[in-house]
Amino acid sequence: MSSTPSAKQVAVIGGGPAGLIAAEAMAQAGLRVQVFERMPSPARKLLMAGRGGLNITHSEPLERFRARYGEAAGWLAPYLDAFPPSALIAWCAQLGQETFIGSSGRVFPKTMKASPLLRAWLNRLDGLGVRMSLRSEWRGWAAEDGALVFANGNTFKADATVLALGGASWPRLGADGGWTALLPDIKIAPLQPANCGFRIGWSEIFRRQHAGAPLKRIALQFNGESLRGEAVITSEGIEGGAIYALSARLREAIARDGEANVFVDLRPDMTLDELSEKLDGPRRGATLSNFLRKSASLPPVGIGLVQEALHSGADGSRLAALVKAVPLRLTAPFTLARAISTAGGIARTELDEHLMLRRRPGVFVAGEMLDWEAPTGGYLLQACFATGLAAGRGAIGWLSAN
Repeated sequence: MSSTPSAKQVAVIGGGPAGLIAAEAMAQAGLRVQVFERMPSPARKLLMAGRGGLNITHSEPLERFRARYGEAAGWLAPYLDAFPPSALIAWCAQLGQETFIGSSGRVFPKTMKASPLLRAWLNRLDGLGVRMSLRSEWRGWAAEDGALVFANGNTFKADATVLALGGASWPRLGADGGWTALLPDIKIAPLQPANCGFRIGWSEIFRRQHAGAPLKRIALQFNGESLRGEAVITSEGIEGGAIYALSARLREAIARDGEANVFVDLRPDMTLDELSEKLDGPRRGATLSNFLRKSASLPPVGIGLVQEALHSGADGSRLAALVKAVPLRLTAPFTLARAISTAGGIARTELDEHLMLRRRPGVFVAGEMLDWEAPTGGYLLQACFATGLAAGRGAIGWLSAN
């Protein structure tokens, strides 16, 4: 349904998935929609996320899916139920982007790219009459009439507004968290890195030899939990999928205790007894490196981790036990600029059930501006779409009631 000149005029601040899906919903309801994006083009983070294959959502049962959002799972549930993964998959199909389920249960477009999906989406929005203002950085509201104010000096009077300015990760793509200063009367949990790597004080020789090396087919153990996956050694520490999955708990442990101690199982496919048969006998003159390579099939980076632990004082009397639990001391998360996503944001108590700010009637919030976090695997995008749609529908309902 196209907008008409007499229709209410609404603004969307932020041209990412949350903002664009809100714009779509409001335009379909006949509202006149203006999207403001501070960057030269919209949805830059979506395009970056799709460079290695756009993981749009996940196929696991909805009850398990909801649980991935941790402490926010309860209040996010109504929005995820209203727009679940099946609805997002159907929405992609309507845009001509068929999807498939990978071996991990993750859902991808068959093209494995974000650009065809985004092009089709922007064409749909254009057909609905959605207007796009690029290079428009929002600076708050005018004191005299409440109009939206932008850095270029322009103003815009909106009957309702959806804020979808993102978190603060990957700031070069547009979302830098600067919006927090524009909402001084709103309770906002500090923005922190999520799905991020962590600093480790490697020795210079280990850093020089192994920075950039992948750790494949490992298991990470933290506070009694074991998680299989992969990671990558960096010059400053460690990052990768297995670490990202634990990042919220690791970040909290560091904030509480000053450090987090993780253990790496370099051979999770073998039991301790099986590995002991290979490693707890005499070396017969072999160097430690050759012994670990031949007897335990460890790659150079795995051998380096064992040597690094021994040089730091780890017990080497039972080599098999050390290979099954190499200690890593994590001292700090990587910065927000290097994180995949953002934790923290506007507190749930500041919002009504339609995601409208209680202190600012007619202003709705969506996406990573809200206080939630989730692991990679499609959960981030799904919640951005679901809350964006809820905010758009909330604005429609509020305008109808007022």
